Amino acid sequence: MKRFLSTVMLSASAIFPEVTMAAENVADKADNGFMMISTALVLFMCIPGIALFYGGLLRSKNVLSLLTQVMATFSLVSVLWVIYGYSLAFGVGNDFFGNFNGLLLKDIHLTDVTGTFYKLIHVAFQGSFACITVGLIVGGFAERIRFSAVMLFVFIWFTLAYLPMAHMVWGGGYLFKLGAIDFAGGTVVHINAAIAALVGAYMLGKRSGFGREAFKPHNLPMVFIGTAILYVGWFGFNAGSASGANEIAALAFINTLSATAGAVLSWLMAEWMLRGKPSLLGACSGCIAGLVAITPAAGSVSIGGALILGIIAGVAGLWGVVVLKSWLKVDDTCDVFGVHGVCGIVGCIGTGILTSASLGGTGYAEGVTMLKQVGIQAASIGVCLLWSGLVAYVAYKMADYWLGLRVPEEVEREGLDVNSHGESAYNQ
Repeated sequence: MKRFLSTVMLSASAIFPEVTMAAENVADKADNGFMMISTALVLFMCIPGIALFYGGLLRSKNVLSLLTQVMATFSLVSVLWVIYGYSLAFGVGNDFFGNFNGLLLKDIHLTDVTGTFYKLIHVAFQGSFACITVGLIVGGFAERIRFSAVMLFVFIWFTLAYLPMAHMVWGGGYLFKLGAIDFAGGTVVHINAAIAALVGAYMLGKRSGFGREAFKPHNLPMVFIGTAILYVGWFGFNAGSASGANEIAALAFINTLSATAGAVLSWLMAEWMLRGKPSLLGACSGCIAGLVAITPAAGSVSIGGALILGIIAGVAGLWGVVVLKSWLKVDDTCDVFGVHGVCGIVGCIGTGILTSASLGGTGYAEGVTMLKQVGIQAASIGVCLLWSGLVAYVAYKMADYWLGLRVPEEVEREGLDVNSHGESAYNQ
């Protein structure tokens, strides 16, 4: 309970700095340095991490289109975050949105402090989460979408789906008040992005030739490099969510390491048994599955609990990309929902169970039982799926109406790199 209260106070000081004691409103150099490094690591996850991971999974004629989409959406979200995003996500407002008082961060002064680090660092750290969430989505509809449609979709979805979810969970909104535990983005980042990607995959339809032609990753070493960058960067993602160089950051750090290693092994072993051979792609996919699953739980479960969660996630992720994808009859290009959606749900529910003090976790809030916490976690998943899915549908419809979602079939056949960007990744 003592550790749980410590976690709550750290989170509260980051979200509501005005309620902390005056002595705490002094910037700590160690925490400042830690949070800047954590922010840089999360940005490193998006560019180049996601770009290389997804790019390697595509066919060679479309790799530049994916890299361009990641870079462009990263930049768009960064700009929108400064203009109004941070204010709507973390400003004092209602259960779903903040306010517009902080447009262009005009209400933040150079010496303002959030918890024990400068507020401008908090802006950058949280902005990096927004960027990576949008970056995840593009993997679901890769190889057949218009670039202009991507940009319009991102503008709408970021404003009406990401910002409300961030406010509801981390900005003192509805799910925060409900008591949902989401340490670093199980709902806000992974499930949020996954359902948007799934809706997009349905609305754009399957790639030309899907199911008749072999769509193999064109560059597995690129996939591996992207995975390795994501693994390293994720320590900033999870440990940085402790809002300082403290014991919760240490717990999140070791939990991220152990859960991910367990997921790599469980995915490989399951694949080995089912297909006769363990693959590099399986190891990379297992790595992402473990990272996703531990994200909401990193600061509240024990090391043993993290390992168990990772092992489960490895098998669940394999099921998601093989069995569930077949059931859904969808062409989710980079298996965004199969990994981020499925393992995000596993992680959120697992958080509700493994946070129990009886299982070595930091414990629940006073008066909360395991059953109640699991129910709250399930409710947060449901809210995220419904809200983000509905907004995504509307955003895709608007992009389709104004710009057209999908490129012509002849453009798709020739490749998006040359047709959409006038470039080729490899000399012929």
